[in-house]
Amino acid sequence: MRFSAFISVLRSVGPVVIGISLGFTLSLLSVNWSEEACYLDGKQSEDVTLGQDGQLKGARKPNSISTLNDVESEEDFEPRIVPYKQVPQSAPKKVFRARYISTELGMRERLFVGVLTSKNTINTMGVAVNRTISHHLDSVIFFTGMRNRKVPHGMFVVSHGDERLIWNMFQTIRYILDHYINEYDWFYFVQDDTYTEADRIKALVNHLSMDRELYMGSPEEFIGGEMEGKYCYGGFGYVVSRTLLLRLQPFLENCRNDILSARPDEWLGRCIIDYTNTNCVSEYEGLQYHHYELGKNSDPSKEQSEHFKNALTVHPVSDPEQMYRLHRYFTEIELQKIYDEIAKLQAEIKNVSVVAFEGNRSAQWPVGINPPFEPKTRFEVLKWEYFTEEEIYSCIDGSPKCELHGIDRMDVADVIDTAVGELNKKYKPVLHLKKQQLINGYRRFDPIRGMEYTLDLQLEVVNQKGHSRSITKRVHLVRPLSQIEIIPMPYVTEATRVHIIIPLTLQDRNFVDHFLEVFASNAFETSENAILTFLFIYDPVEAQQVNQNDIFASVKTQINAYERKYPTVKIPWISVKTETPSQIKFMDIISKKHPVDTLFFLASVNTNINSEFLNRCRMNSINNWQVFFPIHFQDYNPNVAYHNQPHPATIDLVKDAGHFDRRSFEESCFYNSDYMATRTRMVADVQENEEILETMDIYDMFVKYSGLHVFRAVEPALHQQYRYQACNPRLSEDIYHRCVQSNLEGLGSRSQLAMLLFEQEQGNST
Repeated sequence: MRFSAFISVLRSVGPVVIGISLGFTLSLLSVNWSEEACYLDGKQSEDVTLGQDGQLKGARKPNSISTLNDVESEEDFEPRIVPYKQVPQSAPKKVFRARYISTELGMRERLFVGVLTSKNTINTMGVAVNRTISHHLDSVIFFTGMRNRKVPHGMFVVSHGDERLIWNMFQTIRYILDHYINEYDWFYFVQDDTYTEADRIKALVNHLSMDRELYMGSPEEFIGGEMEGKYCYGGFGYVVSRTLLLRLQPFLENCRNDILSARPDEWLGRCIIDYTNTNCVSEYEGLQYHHYELGKNSDPSKEQSEHFKNALTVHPVSDPEQMYRLHRYFTEIELQKIYDEIAKLQAEIKNVSVVAFEGNRSAQWPVGINPPFEPKTRFEVLKWEYFTEEEIYSCIDGSPKCELHGIDRMDVADVIDTAVGELNKKYKPVLHLKKQQLINGYRRFDPIRGMEYTLDLQLEVVNQKGHSRSITKRVHLVRPLSQIEIIPMPYVTEATRVHIIIPLTLQDRNFVDHFLEVFASNAFETSENAILTFLFIYDPVEAQQVNQNDIFASVKTQINAYERKYPTVKIPWISVKTETPSQIKFMDIISKKHPVDTLFFLASVNTNINSEFLNRCRMNSINNWQVFFPIHFQDYNPNVAYHNQPHPATIDLVKDAGHFDRRSFEESCFYNSDYMATRTRMVADVQENEEILETMDIYDMFVKYSGLHVFRAVEPALHQQYRYQACNPRLSEDIYHRCVQSNLEGLGSRSQLAMLLFEQEQGNST
């Protein structure tokens, strides 16, 4: 019994004892053995040990550190002070970061296109190539020997300065190696007499591996047949990989000096074959480089061969008109493929929706279009507009009914034609339908899916036997929203100087003091890159008395005071005499006194101008592209908005303080060159009717004659104090009506005016 108890204790304690013993043993084996000297007479003696040679030597204690002076006595040790030397801090090394993350990560675009053209054809065939492929491909550059003085608009042209074909081919390859070899994986070269189906070229290179040394096109034998290998014929274009061009780069000079050829495509082919041993191929990994040779005077619409329909490139193209016909033909083919694919997908969605929980109801109509907007409150319900073929019952000016015209009339006609066409597709050949009239029409804009239509059509139905009858059919249509796309815009900066033009009449003098005070704090004190110019407008009587009684004498005194206060500022003024103030006549005078690249901001004297708005004026005004007409925030009449209340020092953009005056077109930003070009276009109409200069404002002039994009938008930074405008009845009826409406709407909000009327009625009743 005792033995068994002992064994149980040993089992539990035994491993601990063995572990402690093993650890103690290992620690003894790792210790250096040494003899410690005794301390005599209270002094510490040196550490000594007996060496192998019988002599006393200093022995190192375990874990001690030996020094150079171990043999010396510790009593001879003298401490030393080591002076501190500050380590000079070097300038921090500037870390270079690439401008784009794609550069830092080594990401490259897929395809570069180089079009080989000439001085004689760049304005004809070159322009045709650019119009047919540039909006499909990211980078298209035209290479030519010599070029004309005027480069076609929207084309990037590189000129080598020599008309020799081989030299131009060599310079083109070297230019690409110097500028684009690290930005693209594939390089496509084509002549300007070749039509390229751009989407098919993109699809081809998207399926090719970028690390292959590939030379792909239409293989041709070398002239004479003496040299082995095949080159890619330049007429049908060819694709070269980045890897192959990098391998060819060290030997490019050798090719220029050693290879003689009359054709640039043959010269490049011999260079690639000699130094990279790579032949031209038309097929690679199951991908075919399809091309088609077009016959002389052939009509693309009559070509029915599958070889032609599948072609990536077509050559030769005789003139730009034939290039555009080819583009239309291949675009229709691709569009039909897309329609067929959409129909196939719609059919698949319908088949799948049958087994869904809600059956066919789970598939939205039309198939593939976003479902309609679902309102959450009564205020979000989208309203429908009622229309007929002649009239619409929802007008911009608030009228209950107005005539359909312009784009609205075209829209209704197109929808009716589409509806009848779709019905005929559905019922042919059994029935044939003809439109008799539109009974009812409804439309609404859904921001999620697009414009929706509901039409009640009276149709004449004719069967195969020739019998006809009239029926009424309701149809629903959707004009869906297309994909969002980025539209290229010309580059503009915020460094452009703005010339601010302020017209002044006799009635405007009282507002000059406040205008100059605000403008000085926002522009003069901040050194804003802007020049302020006043335009003094005299009528004939005031002009005759200018020497005795100048109506703008006080304003000129104020201008001189500000010029003395701000020595670097000059405020010019221009004086004009007229019976009828006209924006166009004033700008004709101002335009002649400024360079063509001047940016004008035409404003009124009660407008508060600041740097924020001037920057937007610069960004939204684009030379030869866009003019800017901001909608300012107009304060309400303070006697109405703050009736029986103290007037606030500053006014915020709230609904009870004012409104954006959409009937005012006084402010505008535009370049002088755009104004001059627009005025030139209206010369013929002015000769027939000179009064047009007085009855038309600058906004109408740009809309009718310029062809530029008129950018009209609310501008929160452009604030205008309340002022009753004197409307000139000699202006056009539309401008006069807008002026009167602006005065009425600027009095106050409806609730404020209603409250005043209510108080007045209460006062009269008591």
